[in-house]
Amino acid sequence: MVNSSLTLFERCILILTAALTITGIISTNTNLVWFEQVYAVEDGLVENVTLLPLLMMACSGVYYLVNLSAKRSWLFSMNIAAVIVFSIFIAGEEISWGQRMFNIESTDFFVQNNAQKEVNLHNLVVNGKKLNKIIFSQLLTVVAIVYLVIFPVFYGKKKNLRDLVDNAGIPVPQWYQIACCLLIFVSIALIPSGKNAEILEMGFTHMFVLIFLFPENRHVFRKNKVSSPIRISTFNEAIEPDIDDR
Repeated sequence: MVNSSLTLFERCILILTAALTITGIISTNTNLVWFEQVYAVEDGLVENVTLLPLLMMACSGVYYLVNLSAKRSWLFSMNIAAVIVFSIFIAGEEISWGQRMFNIESTDFFVQNNAQKEVNLHNLVVNGKKLNKIIFSQLLTVVAIVYLVIFPVFYGKKKNLRDLVDNAGIPVPQWYQIACCLLIFVSIALIPSGKNAEILEMGFTHMFVLIFLFPENRHVFRKNKVSSPIRISTFNEAIEPDIDDR
């Protein structure tokens, strides 16, 4: 149940993510062909929807840099710039940098070394193993677990870490965002298809844009940075609008 204290934007993202995930679960158990060849196919609905939060993160990052970098540390600017670059990179990889869109032929290198023979890095095969599995799956899974499960706990308990994180502009996930990420991860077990990773990517990108825009330490990302006592958000805490941004 979505708490009434959440903003309209948050509720829309949560409802959209839930609807797309549930559709994936139902369709794989009723019409697997439709799921794999229409719903979760390359350049299909799920992949196109996945691009939206990535572009939102990039645009939001630019907004943060333009409006906040002069009042924040160099670590803040570097971190936000990294988010912008990473978001654009992942979006580019998702669509193979527009190769299918513009009917661009792959070079010999990608034909010989890419599992899909497309112009992207995550499908490259190195020593018989897909780079996607080594880096984009296993490594990112470990990073996500540390960031979503361990990081918020230490942020709430260690003042020195909290000051460093706030100074560096690292968004801290709220508990409802963490819970939703875990639900999405668990839901993949209910999708008996090799294409279930598309649903996982869609869900996580939408949750991460919520973390980026509505983090636990959201005061760091407002024009007037106001220090406030640490608290770990619950579903019942209201998200106040930024009065200074009106």
